[in-house]
Amino acid sequence: MDAHLLRTFVAVTRCGSFSRAADELGYTQSAVSQHIAALESDLGTPLLSRRPVQPTAAGRRLLEHAGPILVRLAAARAEITRMTQAPPDRLVVGVSPLAFVPEVVGANHVRVLPRVEVVTGVAQGTLDLGLVDGITAPSDPLNLPDVAPLAKAGVAERPLAVVLPADHPLAGRKHVKLADLADAQWIDAPESAIPLAQLRAASGTTGFRAALRYEGTHVPGLLEMATAGHGLALLPQTMVGGLPAVPVTRLVHRVERLTMPTQPGSGRSGVR
Repeated sequence: MDAHLLRTFVAVTRCGSFSRAADELGYTQSAVSQHIAALESDLGTPLLSRRPVQPTAAGRRLLEHAGPILVRLAAARAEITRMTQAPPDRLVVGVSPLAFVPEVVGANHVRVLPRVEVVTGVAQGTLDLGLVDGITAPSDPLNLPDVAPLAKAGVAERPLAVVLPADHPLAGRKHVKLADLADAQWIDAPESAIPLAQLRAASGTTGFRAALRYEGTHVPGLLEMATAGHGLALLPQTMVGGLPAVPVTRLVHRVERLTMPTQPGSGRSGVR
């Protein structure tokens, strides 16, 4: 399967248009149509319906494979490039919003990114180093997307706390189990708090219904929404300050450092 054809297919499905995909890729619309036709011929089945442009059942299944395949190809290219070229003067570090650990890097360019973009950025070579966070049992590694053979190391583990209004029935409790909060209403803030999907996975329960969607990485705004009663939010206890919050037992907020596997002569200054 030709990676160029696969990349065109992904662009068409994302754009929902052959012409917009052509503009994005720098091809003619005729070339895009030829790429899709060649890919469909290779696989022996239609991948896109044309009016409107959307993936068929086979196309949707191919999309599930396409993302990891293209990331792996980019990761392979990035790793070979790192082996054969001198390290750049600039150290670019990608950080997920709750993963700031300033003492572990000597960066001169920091990008705050969604968690999955930190992982793929390190794999593809657009980031020299990544700091990514999540919740685990103490000393357990994070469950990260398997996009490339990355080197991973834990750099911090912090207590977690549920932020809530001062008059909430749980306010004043010494601690709480996460599973006991599955039926509560939560703020769905995937980039400025622990994502609800991680809460379900960590607690082994369903629930954690979202009362409000909060998009962005502005943590102070999220804290105000939670203390005003719009829903609960789970954050590292160090970020809560003096706001009403209840510590969570048996789970920690973990930060891991991600790099490409170390190659001879590829050490980077400023990374400890």
